[in-house]
Amino acid sequence: MTTFESTPGQLFIGGRWREAADGARTEVVDPSRGTVVTTVAEAGPADVDAAVRAAREAFDDGAWSGLSGRERGRVLHRVAELIRENADELAALESLDVGKPITLCGAVDVTNAANDYEYYAHLAQSQDGALRDLPMNALAYTKREPLGVVAAITPFNFPLILAGSKLAPALAAGNTVVHKPADETPLSALYMARLLQEAGVPDGVVNVVTGSGPVAGEALLRHRGVDKVAFTGSTAIGRHVASVAGEALKPVTMELGGNAAHIVFEDADLEKAVGAVIKGFVFNTGQFCMGGPRLLVARSVYPTLLGILAEAVPGVPMGDPRDPATVIGPMAAEKHLKKVEEYVALARKEGARIVCGGERFDLDGGYYYRPTVIADLANDSRVIQEEIFGPVLTVQPFDDEDEAVALANSTPYGLASGVQTTNLARAHRVADRLQAGIVWVNDWAMLDPAVPFGGVKDSGYGREYGPEALAGYTKVKSVVVSLD
Repeated sequence: MTTFESTPGQLFIGGRWREAADGARTEVVDPSRGTVVTTVAEAGPADVDAAVRAAREAFDDGAWSGLSGRERGRVLHRVAELIRENADELAALESLDVGKPITLCGAVDVTNAANDYEYYAHLAQSQDGALRDLPMNALAYTKREPLGVVAAITPFNFPLILAGSKLAPALAAGNTVVHKPADETPLSALYMARLLQEAGVPDGVVNVVTGSGPVAGEALLRHRGVDKVAFTGSTAIGRHVASVAGEALKPVTMELGGNAAHIVFEDADLEKAVGAVIKGFVFNTGQFCMGGPRLLVARSVYPTLLGILAEAVPGVPMGDPRDPATVIGPMAAEKHLKKVEEYVALARKEGARIVCGGERFDLDGGYYYRPTVIADLANDSRVIQEEIFGPVLTVQPFDDEDEAVALANSTPYGLASGVQTTNLARAHRVADRLQAGIVWVNDWAMLDPAVPFGGVKDSGYGREYGPEALAGYTKVKSVVVSLD
């Protein structure tokens, strides 16, 4: 049985698999070959309504929300175990669906998804309230309660990880969930529905509706039975999500676009810095909100670093994601490939120097683009200011620390930043000044469920991971008891 055949291409609602109400289906494409591998049900408003109703019924009957945190934690622990037991299948599925290199799918995506559920299994048991001292003869305490039905809307680039970063804390807090994965990459969400059910998550607690954003996503966003929206995606769509949720006064967590700056000071360990820089912009073929597509380099080492990148970047293994040696796979869809091409063409028009790359990589009809390094662009260039979301790195020189910080903070985004320096005082000083939700020092993409991440400015608000994420799926109730 092939990987995609082992995944039901149906909607998962109320613990049952079913076709869309109107029978509609949508194609799933293998981006490494540009060919259709399977189809899945395409949900419409009626299907979304059924999923929300199932989630509401499951929440109200208390089969999950009424459990103790310790009991929910046991189930989430089992989810983590099942992810690890099915690691090969999940990695193959994610590689097929997104075009991720199979080695990275196992080491990064599957591992982190399991860690998500394991971490929140522990945290589910520690949702403590607080006793408050009052100047009256009364006992006051607070307690945290689940919000209700959560709409989790996830993107195409990290389907498994970003689903886990929402579902794990939402479930740990006692909520029920309707998950709408990206229409391009729905397969791991459907597979996870099976594992969650097998782990003991009651029927209706997790529902999965596959379909388009404008139809299924919009219906879910506007449904009055939804109590919270957790969204990861573009800033443009995020503004719409916030606007619609605001009309109904629904709380929202939004992790949006990014365009992170990676600063290399003259005292950096260049060998280590280059490794982090390359990882920062080619990881996941550059389709990483917290990637580092803007490199800022101290002028004294600028020519040297450009020379190193010109030699090193073309040598990063690119090819079939099923090959264990591959580091860079295809873009997830043809439209993303075309967007990268448009930005590189704009850079050329503006007189940029293409240090390396700058063209497609032909292989089996897939959506491949060579990792590209661009220099000699003005800071106000759209190529620098906007999110390209592909394997493209722009490089700019700076003269001092103040200029480096000013350049780093000069875009509308603020999701991540990085600093390369051997000066500990400088590392802390610059980190304090960077407008970003997370700052990495002397490496890139160091992520763990215990460390919260999220954006400022146009990169969104709220936090994924850590106890901060768990708090975002709860509401606080105060109880005051008179002792007279």
